[in-house]
Order: sequence, then C-alpha cells, then structure tokens
Amino acid sequence: MERVAELRSAGVTPVSGNLDEAATLRRLSGLASRVLHLAPPAQEHEGAERWQDRRTKALLRALRLRSLPGVLVYGSTSGVYGNCAGARIDERRPVHPETLRAHRRVDAERHVRWLGRAGVSTRILRIPGIYAPDRRGGMPLERLKKGTPVLRPDEDVYTNHIHADDLARICVAALWRGGTQRAFNANDDSELHMGDYMDLAADLYGLQRPPRISLDAARAELPIATMSFMGESRRLDNARLKRELRVRLRYPTVATGLLPSRASL
Repeated sequence: MERVAELRSAGVTPVSGNLDEAATLRRLSGLASRVLHLAPPAQEHEGAERWQDRRTKALLRALRLRSLPGVLVYGSTSGVYGNCAGARIDERRPVHPETLRAHRRVDAERHVRWLGRAGVSTRILRIPGIYAPDRRGGMPLERLKKGTPVLRPDEDVYTNHIHADDLARICVAALWRGGTQRAFNANDDSELHMGDYMDLAADLYGLQRPPRISLDAARAELPIATMSFMGESRRLDNARLKRELRVRLRYPTVATGLLPSRASL
C-alpha cells in the first residue's frame, strides 16, 4: 500500500488486494490478460499448511472466477532443486525441496501447473539470489562489515545469482515469450562458490574478506536461516532462458553487476 502513490505517478492504476485475505482478491478476476505473480508464500503456518502456499492458491482461485488470463508467470525459487552437491543442472532436474520454504514454492508451482491444464500459458521462473546496488538487502555489504564467516574452500557451496534489472527484463520476456507449462532457471552466467562471491564483493568495495570456517563450526556459530543457504550447492544452467525467452543479460556475471555500485560506497 505504501507504493500506491509511486505507482500512480508512473501512470499505473493500482488495484489492491491482500493475498492473506482471499475475499479481497475477487476484484482482480478478469482484469488482465497477462499476470506476473511474484509474491512469496507466507512464512509460517501450523500443521500440514506449513508445506503449502495458500497465497498462490487464493490468487489462482480468484483468477478463475471470470475469464482466465492468457498468460501467467510465477516467480519461484531455485531452492526447489534442493542440494545437488555442486552438479550443473537444468530445468529437467526433478525438484527435491529440503526446506519448508522450498516445499511451499513447490506447492505453488503445482497450483500454477494446474492452471496451465485449464488453458492458461504458464511459465515458472526459478530465481536464485537477487542482488543490485540500489536494492534493499541486495548487496552483501552488511555481512562483510559484520565479518560474518563463510565456509572454507574445501567445504564451500556453489551459489547462483541474478541482477535485479536482468530479472525484471526476464519477467517481461516471460510474459510474451516461451512455451506453455515451461520452467526457466533465471540466473546469470557466474559459477562461483559462496566464499568466492563474498571475497569478490569485499575486494571491489575495499572491505576485509570474510573469515573462513569449517562446516561444523558454521553449524555451531551461524543462524539456521544462513545455514540453509550453506547446505545447498548447485550450478544452474540458463541455456533455456537464453534460447526460448531470448534474454540477453545486461549483467552476465556478478563482477559486472557489482561494479556500478563502487562509487556509491
């Protein structure tokens, strides 16, 4: 709601709805021929609902009240693949969620595919870590300034990234291109271990590199949320993104995406 005035000034007509209050979503039905759904699942539910994304289910139910949209693009997460032990994977890799957060995303993908069976051209974007100099929380500066440790090289995990501007372009492309019922890895071309990514950012910004610790020490020292990212390693293949959505990345590696922010530090 706080962005309503900003949207109106940009020529957008906002229509408000609360994904946690299904009745408020009725007004969205029949308004758009193309829908981009980027809202994350709610953080916590009780019982069996912990594994479900009620928000996506409520939205899709509302969209079915009148004429269905022609296209729906859903922003999922690369976490649905789980830990792939550093293997290079494409969209043919079966999902294997290992966290509640990832299970909720798989549930959302399932609902999106059901809508696809009703005739909507659905596309799923499996999005890794989003970064950008002008995005709140989009840079690792706070972690570097706090000296948050990373894993030592022999136990480190591969991490995947996408610049926020490139992700926006991917979302627009997916609204107009790509086959129905398709999933796309929405990552850049980088192949970096998490520690190497943090070292790169530290070097670019003139900050001290983070300390390296063992996996056992990390489990004892770091929060569970941080450890969830350190427990999964995979290298995402983005060939389908480039071939079918015809996206040309403005920031093909994190090195090119991080550079513009140096002057702002």
